Amino acid sequence: MKQMISLQVNGDTYELAVNPWRTLNEVLREDIKLTGTKLGCGTGDCGACTVLIDGKSVSSCLTLAVEVQGMTITTIEGMAPNAEELHPIQESFIEKGAIQCGYCTPGMIMSTAFLLKNNPQPTEAEIRAGLSGNLCRCTGYNKIVDAIGDAAEKLNKDA
Repeated sequence: MKQMISLQVNGDTYELAVNPWRTLNEVLREDIKLTGTKLGCGTGDCGACTVLIDGKSVSSCLTLAVEVQGMTITTIEGMAPNAEELHPIQESFIEKGAIQCGYCTPGMIMSTAFLLKNNPQPTEAEIRAGLSGNLCRCTGYNKIVDAIGDAAEKLNKDA
């Protein structure tokens, strides 16, 4: 039997009737039509589905939508400050060529946002550890690590 839930996603409120077994990933992509959050493995191993829930990095494929009622959810669509500009992390990923096929990119960016919020000046080792839950089959990670270092510099300059 469906349950009524209220989700706060990227600053907007969504009132939805969902089956209690549906994941947040399914609801975001299919009901709210925010398809930037990807579904990779479906088992929480690849990081493609990463979103922020109350500021914490979470696998949306393992989280039931009914569990996040009343929490603040940020997806890749909520990262940019407005429609005309990108978030500094997004800019750095583009500038450093950290995007190839792009499938892992939303999850990588969300994990990066969590990392840099909690560690504004990470070392390369800390960046690599912070991405340990995200898999990429294209870039070999070096460009991603460079992009995160660049984003950290940009965000620290703006602070």
